[in-house]
Amino acid sequence: MAEITAAAVKALRQQTGLPMMDCKKALQEANGDAAKAVDLLRQSGAKLMEKRAGRATTFGRIAVCLAPDGRRGALVDLRCESAPVAGNQEFVQLANDLALQLATGPGAATPEELLAQPSPSKPEQTLRQQFEDLNHRIREVFRLERVLRMEGGCGGYAHHNAAAGVLLQYEGGNGELARDLCMHVAAMRPKVTHREELDPAEVDRERAILTEMSRKEGKPEKIIAKMVEGRLRDFYAARCLVDQPIANEMKFGKKTVAEVAKAAGMKPIRFVHWELPKE
Repeated sequence: MAEITAAAVKALRQQTGLPMMDCKKALQEANGDAAKAVDLLRQSGAKLMEKRAGRATTFGRIAVCLAPDGRRGALVDLRCESAPVAGNQEFVQLANDLALQLATGPGAATPEELLAQPSPSKPEQTLRQQFEDLNHRIREVFRLERVLRMEGGCGGYAHHNAAAGVLLQYEGGNGELARDLCMHVAAMRPKVTHREELDPAEVDRERAILTEMSRKEGKPEKIIAKMVEGRLRDFYAARCLVDQPIANEMKFGKKTVAEVAKAAGMKPIRFVHWELPKE
């Protein structure tokens, strides 16, 4: 058997990022052949990941990227098992690379399609190779849970801890306001952009409840319908982006999102808001 030197173990450790003892064992099994030792380490890592596949991945990062021309935006939801890994510099780079490629590349409808594309930061590798190399070294379950690309004028925002991200499609206006509205969505969590997108049955139930409440208050029947429509404003404001009071009053004053958007010549079309699972 070839002699396994400390220098050889150290070199393999630097190449793979795996523990010294694992590297030494692989070199011994490979009779000193470093390339074969790398393959053996990959095989053992794959077997370990198979055993751990059922583990929960409630940590990770929501990454957001806009194309330079602002005409496309991307969201990716990359998961892992623990908070330290979610903050690992290489994990952050992987999430950002996935979002950048999705926003600026040919697009992808599924995680598998995206992973097959080149890595922006490692052009000699695909995103899958980058994903698997890091996964192999960290040995914690990774999942690319969701990917989404939005076409047209787009604004984006990712929360400082990467636990939430928003994309907004719009017409007119400008990118700065679009980002402000994305921040509003992250803070206020509307369900839809416009009233028309709500489930009519849900609106009818609320209208019926408010109508009955007004009758119990002894309001005249002839004014109940008008009163109910006025009271529905709170219902819409809790659910519809354009009906909500703008979150950043210091910047925009006491206005609704619709009023702020109209003043800037903007028409919000739709938004997507993703969040990581709550712990």
